[in-house]
Amino acid sequence: MSLPTESKPPVRIDQISAELGLGPNDVEPYGWYKGKLALGLERRLPERPGARYIVVTAVSPTPLGEGKTVTSIGLTMGLCRLGKKAIACLRQPSQAPVFGIKGGGAGGGRSTLVPTTDINTHFTGDIHAVAAAHNLLAAVLDNHVKRRLQPLVDPATVTWRRVLDVNDKGLSRIITGLGDLPQAPLRETGFDLTAASEVMAILALTTSLEDLRARLGRIIVARAPDGSPITAEAIRCAGAMAALLRDAIRPNLVQTCEGGPALVHAGPFANIAHGNSSVLADLAALKMADYVVTEAGFGSDAGAEKMFDIKCRVGGLRPNVAVIVCTLRALKLHSGRFALKPGRPLDPGLLSENLDALHAGAVNLQAHLDIVRRFGLPAVVAINRFPDDSPRELEVVRKLATDWGARGVAVSEGFARGSEGTTELAQAVVDACASPSDFRPLYDLQSSAEEKIDTLATQLYGADGVDYEPLAKKRLAEYAKLGFGQLPVCIAKTQYSLSHDPHLLGRPRGFRFPIRDVRLAAGAGFLYALAGEISTMPGLPTEPSARRIDVDKDGHVTGM
Repeated sequence: MSLPTESKPPVRIDQISAELGLGPNDVEPYGWYKGKLALGLERRLPERPGARYIVVTAVSPTPLGEGKTVTSIGLTMGLCRLGKKAIACLRQPSQAPVFGIKGGGAGGGRSTLVPTTDINTHFTGDIHAVAAAHNLLAAVLDNHVKRRLQPLVDPATVTWRRVLDVNDKGLSRIITGLGDLPQAPLRETGFDLTAASEVMAILALTTSLEDLRARLGRIIVARAPDGSPITAEAIRCAGAMAALLRDAIRPNLVQTCEGGPALVHAGPFANIAHGNSSVLADLAALKMADYVVTEAGFGSDAGAEKMFDIKCRVGGLRPNVAVIVCTLRALKLHSGRFALKPGRPLDPGLLSENLDALHAGAVNLQAHLDIVRRFGLPAVVAINRFPDDSPRELEVVRKLATDWGARGVAVSEGFARGSEGTTELAQAVVDACASPSDFRPLYDLQSSAEEKIDTLATQLYGADGVDYEPLAKKRLAEYAKLGFGQLPVCIAKTQYSLSHDPHLLGRPRGFRFPIRDVRLAAGAGFLYALAGEISTMPGLPTEPSARRIDVDKDGHVTGM
């Protein structure tokens, strides 16, 4: 199906900001169709009593894609169509998946953000600023170590790597300092994706420029010979990093393809970091609109959990409703009866009516409904519809979700029909928002890190318990001794399963959850535990998206 990416011509950014009630000094234009909010705007705007805060999450992702971003944009446009003042808060796409295997991350069909190509590429330079700040710290640290400046650093304990926003697997492990340079020690290091940087997590969680500066200073990059932490503040680099990020901290204002407002800011991955749009964007949006739709990365066991247990604590945020996105084909894939092979046609059983597979895989949706319920939130299920979906299967999912406690279930057709196809979903969300929310984080911060990890593994993922490898036990003891044991925990695990194993689909049971390492993100303010094999620098597929992207004679980007 060929669909236009824009439902109507975009309007200039000053018109979008004026419709939000903002003044000429509240948004700095970055071209005609994008702008940055003024620093501190989220504090200066008056309170908006009764603003509703909606998080869009999903079932466990599949390689087929569930359309969470399309649904977030479509839902926001649907709310506007119902006469509600609504705004979307989304993460900035990383160029790694844009040019890798996933493609663009600004929506699709008739539920997109504008200017689409800008958002998918350089945008306002935020990701580049994060990379610049991160890599500046790496360079200053190497120089500090090689020149044996004070405080002395134990070279064997350096943990700070470098980043870039391209899938370049060849840089995941490298040797630096060849040639006996006076500025760099000879050592093994590597590159991670910019979106996986602790600096990106800090940008997403910070609440002010002062807070940003303080968080950057708390980044731990190595240890001294006596074992004490060496921070970015100690090697006098945090100030320069903050200077590079002074504009990146400001959320970006754009529009939907139907002319509604949207904020796009920060871009951490939810399988590694917390995977949510920035605290500052959401705080500002809650003072500009009556309904704020924010997207959390991957499934409710990933981005939504980290939003509830990490982001909401930092920002003092209280969601009203969670929207769980699913598709018929994703639920059938979770039955474990089908195999996907890159570049090969989909199994016909995924595309044709198959009630047995649907019932078998729908337990994954049940698990995500249970997860949302554990946080005290009502859930609305959005079935992202494809043109060839079976009406009978749609009704089966509607009934199952209702039986399992969903407050509302709606078929969403935002990709094909824009806001016209999401009014049922928008109304279901409005109705669910009318009920009081009993939102609460899952664990107490005063609990030990082990208790937090055990709670997540057993209560959310369905594990029988947790197995800690010796390195993980050693790290946990070190962090507790240093006073970091009461930080929230960010689990780095596969997004494709509720477990640590991407091959365990549906709702796995009877497994042990392995923790191989625990690392400290002192600036971001959390511990992150590594479960299974997680790559912070993916490689390119045989046929990367970059090979399909081009520019025509009029300057229009094609193939994205």
